[in-house]
This record gives sequence, C-alpha cells and structure tokens, in this order.
Amino acid sequence: MIRHAEQPHWTGWNIAVTGINAKPENPGPGCAVVRCLRQATGFRGRIIGLAYETLDAGLYLRDGCDSGHLLPYPATGAAALLERLDEIVGHDRIDALLPCLDAELPNFIAIEGELKRRGIHLMLPQRAQLRRRDKDRLPALGAAAGVATPDVQCLGDERFFDHCGADGWHYPLLVKGAFYDAYIVHSAPEARQRYRQMVATWGYPVLVQKFVHGEEVNLTALGDGSGAMIGEVMMKKQALTDKGKAWAGVAIDDPDLFDAGRRLFDTLKWRGPLEIEMLREPSGTLQLIEINPRFPAWIYLGYGVGRNLPAALLALMDGARPGQLQLAPPRPGTGFIRHAQETIVTLDEIASVAVSGSTARPHALGSRAA
Repeated sequence: MIRHAEQPHWTGWNIAVTGINAKPENPGPGCAVVRCLRQATGFRGRIIGLAYETLDAGLYLRDGCDSGHLLPYPATGAAALLERLDEIVGHDRIDALLPCLDAELPNFIAIEGELKRRGIHLMLPQRAQLRRRDKDRLPALGAAAGVATPDVQCLGDERFFDHCGADGWHYPLLVKGAFYDAYIVHSAPEARQRYRQMVATWGYPVLVQKFVHGEEVNLTALGDGSGAMIGEVMMKKQALTDKGKAWAGVAIDDPDLFDAGRRLFDTLKWRGPLEIEMLREPSGTLQLIEINPRFPAWIYLGYGVGRNLPAALLALMDGARPGQLQLAPPRPGTGFIRHAQETIVTLDEIASVAVSGSTARPHALGSRAA
C-alpha cells in the first residue's frame, strides 16, 4: 500500500474535488469549491479535479484544477470507484477528498475506511444519517426536529395523478427525482410526462410533493458529528434558472432559518457540509423542502461574506476544533450573480481525457512514489 512519508498542514495538501461540471442551468458545486480553495489564505497545495464526463468544464479550467481524472459512474459501485482511485493516486497524490454530488456519496461512504488507510482525509456522514435526510424521509425528520415539511409520497405508478385530487393532492404538485431534478406540474397529463422523464433519467422511486407557495431561503454550514452547526451562511434566491437553481442571490440574516438549521443539525448529528432549502409561506411559516448532503453550487458566496467553508472543512479534517476556525461574522446584503463563459480547449486535450481518463500527467510535485 502506498502511504505518505509525512502529513503537512492542510494548506500544503493535494485536494481532490468532484462535481466539477458547470452546466449553466444546473452547475455542480465542485468548481465553486475549487474557487474557495484557491482563495484560502496560505494555500499552496494542488487541486485535482474528479469528473464523470469528458466535457466537464472543471477538467480544463486552467486557474482551477492542476490536473483532472475521470471516475466511473456511481452506478458501477464502490469497488469500481476504489479501483479507479487507486490508479489515480499511483500518479497524483491525494491528501484529502471532497465529494460534491449526492449520488456518489453512498460509494464514498462505503470505501471511506479504505481511503483513510491510504492516507486520504474525508469528512462524511454515516450511511444512516445520509438516508435520514432523503427526500422521502423529510416529513419524519422534520417532525423529529420540530420543522414543518410539505407532504411527500413515493410513487411507482403514474396513474396516481389521475385520481390524486380525491386524496387531497391538488394541482399544482411537485414531481421530483430521488437524487436530482424537480418540476412543477399543473395537470395529470403534464405530471405523467414528467414522471416518465424522471423514471427514464433517474429510475425509481419518483416522488410527488405538495406544492408550497413562498419565498425560498437556503442555509449551508458544516457539522462535526456532535450536532453543532458550524459557520452557517444564509441566502435568499433572487433569480432562478429553468431548473429552479439560483442564478443570483443575496446573503441574509434570518433568525427563523438559523433556528431551523440548528435543530436539523442537532437532530441529524451531521458530519461534513450540508445545505438546507426552505420556503417561507406568506404566513411566515418556514417549510423544509430539501436537504442536500454537500456544499451548494452557490458556496462561493460563503467566501464573499468571510466564511470560506471548504477551507474550514479541511481545517477540521486536519484536527482543528470549531472554535479555532477563522470565520468572520457573515455580511448580510452581499450578493452574487452567476454567469456562463467559454473556456478555450484544444481537441488534443479532450482526446487525451477521452482516451486516458486523465488530463496531462501532473508535474513532479504532485507525483507519488511507491
């Protein structure tokens, strides 16, 4: 087994980051996490991008990742992931790994012990914690934490939409995939169409959720497994993509959202990054609509308000206590506007990734000796 000769302070680590796609309507969090790490005070390590698609933009952003590698799709399982990571660390040292996508987390949790034996730091929730915040279990979690949630059902038959009104499920409704995507539907034909689309894309189950009218507010923070909520950053969406993702947002100070987040972190005893999505109804009631078990795509706003949460997470991995983290009071009123831009890539670069599964071989500083 290949091990490190010594463990430097985290600012000298080589850090691998997944989720480095940058689709304008629904970007992964990885590129924003990389930007946060590049801004971290004293950081002198390397950043290794881990992608699932040859055209994931993070592989080619020259001011982002120093090198990049393709991973097998999560559906191939934990053993295939571990085998591929062993190939990667044979050439490109990894000291810490930050998974940034929901669907890959079960595999990383399954091999966490093996990766730690290889000298790779992670900070992941337990499998039971991950399952407890699944979309179909939100009502039970909300009840335990004292947080309101809309009703949710798992569906295995699209005929539900033909008679749902008689059972108290009136349009509009929200049709959601188990991992990603959500669509507002206003009729049975539209609902059946979205249901089939979800099955074709993500498989079963498909979820239906009662629609809540209100203003969306989000909170992201870190958990250390004790129930504490560390470094919270709160945001209100101001402009949305077609998929309901934040195209623009502003940092807020919301005592009710803070309290709901604190109770959810305490109930879950969460370990690692977390995003909580809620809707405030016209009456003022907050409804929990989703919990994402990773950094949000808007995490760079945290850096903008003085709370670099990816850097803080690495400090926790390196043994820092929450009270030792350098997190400034957040600055409400600080906003962000997302934009799309082109990056210039040669066909040779794309072909190299497609054939070898990696970008150009990393320089000697990042190599690992057997």
